[in-house]
Amino acid sequence: MSNFTLIGATLADGSKANIAVKDGLIVSIGTETSGDSIDASGLVALPGFVDLHTHLREPGFEQSETVKTGSQAAAKGGYTAVHAMANTHPVADTAGVVEQVKALGDEAGYVQVQPIGAVTVGLDGKQLAELGAMADSKAQVRVFSDDGKCVHDPLLMRRALSYVKNFGGVIAQHAQEPRLTENSQMHEGAVSTELGLAGWPAVAEESIIARDVLLAEAAGSRIHICHLSTAGSVEIVRWAKARGIKVTAEVTPHHLLLTDELARSYDPVFKVNPPLRTQKDVTALREALIDGTIDIVATDHAPHPDESKDCEWNAAAFGMLGLETAASIAQSVLIDSGLSNWARFVEVMSSAPAAISGIPGQGRPLAVGEPANIALIDQSAKRVIHGGGASKSDNQPYEGMTLPGAVVHTIFRGAFTVRDGKLVERG
Repeated sequence: MSNFTLIGATLADGSKANIAVKDGLIVSIGTETSGDSIDASGLVALPGFVDLHTHLREPGFEQSETVKTGSQAAAKGGYTAVHAMANTHPVADTAGVVEQVKALGDEAGYVQVQPIGAVTVGLDGKQLAELGAMADSKAQVRVFSDDGKCVHDPLLMRRALSYVKNFGGVIAQHAQEPRLTENSQMHEGAVSTELGLAGWPAVAEESIIARDVLLAEAAGSRIHICHLSTAGSVEIVRWAKARGIKVTAEVTPHHLLLTDELARSYDPVFKVNPPLRTQKDVTALREALIDGTIDIVATDHAPHPDESKDCEWNAAAFGMLGLETAASIAQSVLIDSGLSNWARFVEVMSSAPAAISGIPGQGRPLAVGEPANIALIDQSAKRVIHGGGASKSDNQPYEGMTLPGAVVHTIFRGAFTVRDGKLVERG
């Protein structure tokens, strides 16, 4: 279907309008209709979501996820673009690998898959990867990260920041001082002490962020902080922004909702990097997302096969799913709380992540002449979460929870990828 009109949709500002789409573009917003009519009354129409932090696992770990299944999960979550992290096998540290990931995304056709390149060869933190070659490749990489590992060498980090500045790139840092987190299993605090699990101190994150914002200032370059998880990290980012440093930051849905108290169950589904923190940290993260200190919500969607999670806590892999539930948690924090609005929701889920990466055609406002990348949400829906959804894995931490809102339709480049909550076959 390339010519249709969404009838009576509610826009982010609360007004209602018909949105006509033809040949991949929005051709009118108002009272006009064109082509087939689709009832969108009661649905909030928003720009398609953009995830700056997704693990699609392919190549190398297809037992956990593939580019296609991860793209399908993203579409069901209202996403029209995702950024695929580099910790694959082989690592996405060359032009060839990032081009392969992009091609797999194009072939799947559910979302725009934008590869993220590794900062260092093999993620080993010793030698810069082919940053320029990846930037000049068909994948046009602009975001680089060793996510899963910290670029802990300050000299190497400074060189990376200086290098990517030449082509408008950004380094996305996984802030984790490795010496402070050896064998760490969960947040260091009262609960870890009671459970006898090795603690993961907040300062391990905060010290790297403090160092890196200063390195970014010295280089005159951009730094993006992945998955902020502590109240102290929020204060450092707030200070850096006030100082004029070019820093952006993300928070995951699970760090906006879940706390270290869940580790009492010893259920490894709650084992994640960085770890779930305290209620004090959750409150600080929510406030920072609302006031703009934290720029975006990013899922850190990290699928794992059953054998990596169905085991004792110490042996389990870090990570949890997030693509199909992120919008619900963002709605809870921003809309249902009464503390913010849909305009801010659009910023943190769509326009800001697209701006950070510079991904073309995404994060654009719903306006005439813009690409028809649209998510339509039933704000009033309540859904009980069961299983992993479209992902190959099912390590999602919200089993049995009731979350607000539901993505009803997702439209990518003028075509439905999800209609009435169900995936539409592509190709």
